[in-house]
Amino acid sequence: MTYIEEYYDFIKKNPNKVPEKVKKVYKMLVENIKKPKVVSFFNKTTGETETHTYIFDESKANRAIIFIEKYCKQSKGKWNGKPLKLQLWQKAFIQAMFGFVDKDTGLRKYKKVILFVARKNGKSVLAAAIATYMLTKDGEGGAEVYSVATKRDQAKIVWEEAKKMIKKSPSLAKRIRCLIGGIYYDATDSLFRALASDSNSLDGLNAHFVVADEVHAWKDKNLMDVMYDSMSAREQPMLLETSTMGTIRQNVFDIDYDYSSGVIDGTIEDETLLAIIYELDDEKEWVNEECWFKANPALNTIKSLKDLRDKVERAKQNPIELVNLLCKDFNVRQNSVNAWLTFDDLNNEEIYSDWKDCYCIGGCDLSSTTDLTCATLLGVVKGKIRVKQMYWIPTNSLEKKVIDDKIPYDKWLKNGLLRLSGDSKIDYHDVTSWFMEQVQEFDLRPLWLGYDSWNAQFWCDEMKSYGFNMVEVRQGYKTESAPLKQMKADLMDKKINYNNNPILKWNLSNVVVKVDDNENIMLSKEKARQRIDGVASLMDAYVIYINKQQEYLNYINEEV
Repeated sequence: MTYIEEYYDFIKKNPNKVPEKVKKVYKMLVENIKKPKVVSFFNKTTGETETHTYIFDESKANRAIIFIEKYCKQSKGKWNGKPLKLQLWQKAFIQAMFGFVDKDTGLRKYKKVILFVARKNGKSVLAAAIATYMLTKDGEGGAEVYSVATKRDQAKIVWEEAKKMIKKSPSLAKRIRCLIGGIYYDATDSLFRALASDSNSLDGLNAHFVVADEVHAWKDKNLMDVMYDSMSAREQPMLLETSTMGTIRQNVFDIDYDYSSGVIDGTIEDETLLAIIYELDDEKEWVNEECWFKANPALNTIKSLKDLRDKVERAKQNPIELVNLLCKDFNVRQNSVNAWLTFDDLNNEEIYSDWKDCYCIGGCDLSSTTDLTCATLLGVVKGKIRVKQMYWIPTNSLEKKVIDDKIPYDKWLKNGLLRLSGDSKIDYHDVTSWFMEQVQEFDLRPLWLGYDSWNAQFWCDEMKSYGFNMVEVRQGYKTESAPLKQMKADLMDKKINYNNNPILKWNLSNVVVKVDDNENIMLSKEKARQRIDGVASLMDAYVIYINKQQEYLNYINEEV
């Protein structure tokens, strides 16, 4: 029996100890062992359809496991100097990485592998051991292995761990040179280095294996792209992406997490990606000790169960510690401690396929240069509040904002969530045109349209000339407090369906509010982590929705 099958048996016997995403992946892997998967795709280079059959080669699957347990030594605490004995979940993971190969060529199936797991579960040690194997025994001449992160200190964690492993192992220490600038295996002219995004040597790389560590802290999407592209000349390269969850939203981590979730669920087809995500299935499971294993497969072996119990008890007494506990020890995505909403509060992946022929309420937050401009339509359909938005950015700002904000504006533009407007500042005619599109093409008819009067007089007059009923929304505690509190409650109850718009989701995660002596609240653009223009636009619509709620519901004959 393979370790993959053995681990899947464990999963079936202990369903409360393994998250749903991991269950789905290992079920699929076991099926692919028993019945090799046939994959067809169109090769743009040759203009022909290619068919590949991927079989499981247990001999290749076990090579890294045998190497690691025979040669790699641990370097910390009570395990210092002792052989690295892999746990079942680690062996199954390694077998999945290396065991599935093309029947005809023998080349590996997976080019990118993701391991998201809570802290203190040994992921850095595991990554270092795999990197050492890839440096020495993967059969690649002149292999280039890299540990990469946005900061050099972080990039060196896996590299330094590998260096210690090698020095503790007499067999490896005789054959591998560990120097200040790199680790070298002269038998195959191979090297292992640590690189950061500010390194001067990112160009011209020819990577065979890359460890991208703690991706939750990465704001630089370009770094991941550069490293992935650097593998293109190798025959069977691999990128291993490891991380705990984090508090930086809609950057590299969220992009890869959402993409991986789609692959696991079957909504995205990508045969080159293997994603193993250990996490709580529900944030509320943090009080259920049996469920703690879902995010911590090494709990009570590598990771101390007693220490985790103590942290949980402290969080129960001091809620301010809960965000960090959920994020780092239970692998639940969070925002910063001072954020208005937790990620669980704001996250709603429900979508609607078609929205036409509806009376609604509009909102708009205008900008000129640095901020986004956002237009919103809000309407009640079958008891749920639907939200539709469009964002604009000046044409000349796109490239700079992708670099400065480290946010995928270019991807959102390609997906139709964002539009370019003007050269150096937004042309408000484009905003008017979008509202007109919604009326003419989708028959979405705003009864009222809320706006902040700042810099809006010309645009307001233009909108009125097209028949829109414009309502000024004055900014401040008195106007914003009740609508913001109701918006938060509706988001938490999943009553707001914003069509899983990643820009609004990112904006919501950035919100910080100011509170006065009477506990009234208002948006704080000064303290916000990044852009909140989409929330400001939604709030302008919400102010009108709250003030005219009964009139609106009577108009559309709905109840909430």
